[in-house]
Amino acid sequence: MAAPWPTAGDMMTARPITLPREAPLSQALGIMRGRRIHEIPVVQNRRVIGMVTLDSIARRVNLPLSTKIDRLMLLPPIVSPATGYAELSEQLLATGMRAAPVTGSRGELLGVVSRTDLVRRLPRIPPLADHRVEEVTAPLNLILQERDPVRTLLGQEALRHLETHPLPVVDRRGTLSGAVGVADLGEVLWRPVAQGHRDVENRGTATEVEIRTIMHSPAVTVQRDTTTGAAARLMSDEHVSSVFVEENGRPVGIVSQADLIGLAVGGGAAGGGALGDVFVQIQGLRASADPAILSEIDQVIARGLRRVARYVHPVMLTVHFSPHAAHRSGEASVEGRLNTDREILYASRTGWNLYAALNEMLDELESQARRQKEERRDATHRTSPRLVAEALEETSADPELEARIRSATRDERRRRRHR
Repeated sequence: MAAPWPTAGDMMTARPITLPREAPLSQALGIMRGRRIHEIPVVQNRRVIGMVTLDSIARRVNLPLSTKIDRLMLLPPIVSPATGYAELSEQLLATGMRAAPVTGSRGELLGVVSRTDLVRRLPRIPPLADHRVEEVTAPLNLILQERDPVRTLLGQEALRHLETHPLPVVDRRGTLSGAVGVADLGEVLWRPVAQGHRDVENRGTATEVEIRTIMHSPAVTVQRDTTTGAAARLMSDEHVSSVFVEENGRPVGIVSQADLIGLAVGGGAAGGGALGDVFVQIQGLRASADPAILSEIDQVIARGLRRVARYVHPVMLTVHFSPHAAHRSGEASVEGRLNTDREILYASRTGWNLYAALNEMLDELESQARRQKEERRDATHRTSPRLVAEALEETSADPELEARIRSATRDERRRRRHR
């Protein structure tokens, strides 16, 4: 009989470091740098009222170090000691947080459980540890050069990627020489001192130093055929949050803690609790100030998943956007990874219109899912007329959005024919 999957209570760090809401930013940064942690619970009367994170601080780099942390704290997922591995993975991925406070029946703080804790246990969970890293490898959308200035990391694109995983750094020959993460950025930008004042002596030139002076080296790497259990064990042993997939000395992909624990989402049946809905993780648009974009993207994805669900049982969809322009419907690359109950499917598209690229990527996933189903059946068996009829009847809940998507898709295909 398989051992039950661990719970938050099994994995949490008891009696974690906390801060009061009136603590200055300098104190939070000093603790994060000294203890090498990314999140600190903010408490009042032993109850959690928020969490201050290194990611949220990185987006407010110009704040004085005397700023009270209650201006920066976020609302984290709050879990109980009985929360299971799969549900905890989903909570952390859905909120983009690296850790969550564990509370008792009266709301008191009992501990903190992090992605690192989940990854440490992953090698002992066969359904998660027996995959190959190539199944969960994410593309590298930004590769840094050793001689790039640190200010490169303060751009919206770089910060968006740093929130997800460290970035690879290569030398002149394109060989992987190191990596840089948000903690490395913090080492050079913030220098907490007494009374919370900024060390201004070096602040003016900090963003002009070369990235190679702050990166951590060597970068930790794996091969495509490495098991996810071995990758998780390597992350734990090396105290890193990601490993790069390497071929001939060059980085070709990355596997982060989030990618590994994502294998547990929807896999709760094996661990004692199924998750009923498809889990969708959207990356690359977190900095967008227009909530209408995410709302419309949700509609497009929901419609695409309904089509895919005719052929396979979707469990988790990860969509990564790499916008090429700042305006509302600018050119973008869209990459998708769909975990089903049988396999993992991949698709990517680049187009001048964000919605058209997304729609075409979902169309490709649907085509792959249909082919997978047909291959499992008789090779000569044709697609059911009922399925064809259903596909023709598929409509969007938003006719105006549907019309824009169809128009954008037609325009994109016309552009490609005339290239």
